[in-house]
Amino acid sequence: MKSLNIKKLLPTLIAIGIYLAISISYYPEALQGKVLPQGDVNTWKGGAKELLDYRAETGKEGFWTNSMFSGMPGYLLSVHYVWNPFAPIHHALELYSFRPVSFLFMTMFLFFLAMLLFGVNPWLSIIGGIAYGFSSYFIIIAEAGHILKLEVLAYIPLMIASIYYTYKKDKWLGAVIFTLTIGIQLLLNHLQMTYYGFLVVLIMVIFLFIDFLKQNATKDFFIRSAFLVIATLFAIGINFPKLALTYEIAQHSIRGKSELTINHKNKTNGLDKDYITQWSYGIGETLTLLTPYAKGGSSTEAVGKESETYKLLSHNYPPAQLKQITKHLPLYWGDMPFTAGPVYVGSILIFLFVLGLFLIKGSLKWWILTATILSIMLAWGKHFMWLTDLFINYFPMYNKFRAVSSILVIAEFTIPLLAILTLQRLYSDKVNKDEFIKALKWTLGIVGGLLLILWMMPGAFFSFTGQSDAGYLQQGATQFVDALRADRKAFLQHDAIRSLIFILLSAGTLYYMFIGKLKKTNGIIILGLLILIDMWGVDKRYVNNDDFISKRIAKVPYPKTQADEMILRDTSYYRVFNLTVSPFNDASTSYWHKSIGGYNAAKLKRYQELIEYQISKNNMEVLNMLNTKYFIVPNQQTRQPMVQQNPGALGNAWFVKNYKLVPNADSEITALSHFKANETAIVDKRFEKYVKTFSYKKDDANAFIKLTNYKPNQLTYEYQSTVSQFVVFSEIYYQPGWQAFIDGKPVDHFRVDYVLRALIVPQGKHTIVFKFRPSLYDIGNSISIISSILFFLILLGLGFFAYKKEAVKKQ
Repeated sequence: MKSLNIKKLLPTLIAIGIYLAISISYYPEALQGKVLPQGDVNTWKGGAKELLDYRAETGKEGFWTNSMFSGMPGYLLSVHYVWNPFAPIHHALELYSFRPVSFLFMTMFLFFLAMLLFGVNPWLSIIGGIAYGFSSYFIIIAEAGHILKLEVLAYIPLMIASIYYTYKKDKWLGAVIFTLTIGIQLLLNHLQMTYYGFLVVLIMVIFLFIDFLKQNATKDFFIRSAFLVIATLFAIGINFPKLALTYEIAQHSIRGKSELTINHKNKTNGLDKDYITQWSYGIGETLTLLTPYAKGGSSTEAVGKESETYKLLSHNYPPAQLKQITKHLPLYWGDMPFTAGPVYVGSILIFLFVLGLFLIKGSLKWWILTATILSIMLAWGKHFMWLTDLFINYFPMYNKFRAVSSILVIAEFTIPLLAILTLQRLYSDKVNKDEFIKALKWTLGIVGGLLLILWMMPGAFFSFTGQSDAGYLQQGATQFVDALRADRKAFLQHDAIRSLIFILLSAGTLYYMFIGKLKKTNGIIILGLLILIDMWGVDKRYVNNDDFISKRIAKVPYPKTQADEMILRDTSYYRVFNLTVSPFNDASTSYWHKSIGGYNAAKLKRYQELIEYQISKNNMEVLNMLNTKYFIVPNQQTRQPMVQQNPGALGNAWFVKNYKLVPNADSEITALSHFKANETAIVDKRFEKYVKTFSYKKDDANAFIKLTNYKPNQLTYEYQSTVSQFVVFSEIYYQPGWQAFIDGKPVDHFRVDYVLRALIVPQGKHTIVFKFRPSLYDIGNSISIISSILFFLILLGLGFFAYKKEAVKKQ
């Protein structure tokens, strides 16, 4: 084999060094033992705590948790699967969880590798990595704790590049890299981001197919496509248990189809339209890609002493209090409910992107432009509903994903991609002077002209009115709102001129490089520094030293309150409804208790409907049937959480004398509005066969059923009665995985009261057990092992043939 070529490897080693240095410099607090208090990580800790504790105690998987939404599968929270060969590769790239440094390093380094596959010069590729990694959205979601999303986004550029490389160059190497990148993405299991990546792939492949068609090479196209299909099958096979269980729960979660016909216009086969489009990027908000303060930044932005708001408030507050207040002002005036910051891809990159539209030729430019435009228009969501409806109704799986604004991640990839490809074309001396000067003038006219307009007369186009303004105006705070609007305008003007300056400096650098007055190496360094300074400055507005806390404080995300301590004295199995928080967007209660609420994007569809139609209307019969033994409510005097015990909670299981058959889901959920849970069970007619032989005969005063042993995946009850009983359990019905046993023999259970389990139990003394172990888990693990072995054998075979080929060359 050839000896290691250090010269060819040197740019990659330098890139690694640069990216590590930049990442540590941006997050120096990581070396000081501090961490980001990531909200989504804390939410995960709250929801997964029962499963984590069970694994720590027993070494086994729980699969099901009762800590959220009265019970739900734990597949997306914390379940260990069979060893995955992609895991150690990802762990190494993640710098062995050296977070958040690893997030920034990964996004930069993997984009660098992607640029190499696109044929870009290594030194320009280093700039590309910086440009992609410092996109403000990535920095902001790292702080928020959207870890899986961010890590998938780190791999998407390399995945797309590997497909491009497979079609354009080496199909074997391209397919292997694709297998690794898609395999790791499926391991991370943030399918929404992977889906967006494949939208780009779909567009790219269509254009590539047209190229192959023009060259009469369609056979070669399909051969190369077959390599990618086989690679995909291996990636799916290795990740099969996680994917299969994710697919299974999706059918029953809020991403699945509802059986209700109520409000059918808002329904889809997945999420409701309102939920999908709640976070829609405003059409005018798209300007944040070019100038970050176009819509005021984040929902709580800081202002300086020179701001109009600061000057106004300084008359009413002492300096210390004024400083705190002016750190959290509602400067955002965009169309989303709230935001942690704008999507800013960099003014220089926008400039180079537009320049590339003039200089780059062929299908490469057109598929990048198409993907960019589609990304922006889909991010508009409810503001561009005809396109959104088209995708919701006709594009597979699109209606399973919420927050349409996040599809801007496509533009965050395509814009730096075309920008760097533009630099590559200029660097390779393939552009004549007239073509360059003409393109430069047009680009400066378009991008620079837009920024000049925003700077000189923003009031001609914008009102600077935010959603929060109405509330202040109702309170008579007219002067405050006027000051806010003046500051919003000033912030936009400041950033417009800031972006323009960076563009002019970059244009000047390119010009002097092109005419030979500036060495290419020096020009590349200057451009890289300008891009870094531009994006670093914006990112530090939203993630900086003030956001870090010590690891000791972060270890317990939700400190125990006095109310928690009081409830935890009760060692029985019950549920808690916490009304001091937003109960269905909260994980703090789940951290300490079995909660009626929780926070999870894949909660069961029927439970969500129970929340909407019954729990949100304070239906106590429904709360009683869910065994809501304790309420946490605010003390009106102290404003501290206090505990109220609910004497009506029905416990873990109870007997009912009657049942009511209903024809459909609509009737079933509305019947819960007028029923006594301890007397009557509401039964869908689909389960009639289980109850039609039951008839209440007489009371048995000594009959009982009680829970004797609790595990998240197994519930054991002791039962005694001289007559057969209709037993309702305060447990969520989920047919895939839950099995019922009476005295060790499997029996069928059925659904009642829209969400609960029930059994008809014969007379006598019995032990009733519910066990949860999804069959797909064991089947999937077997498929994963077989796929891994086959994949390794193919890699060994490729290595052997490469070695033999090299040996033949030497002879």
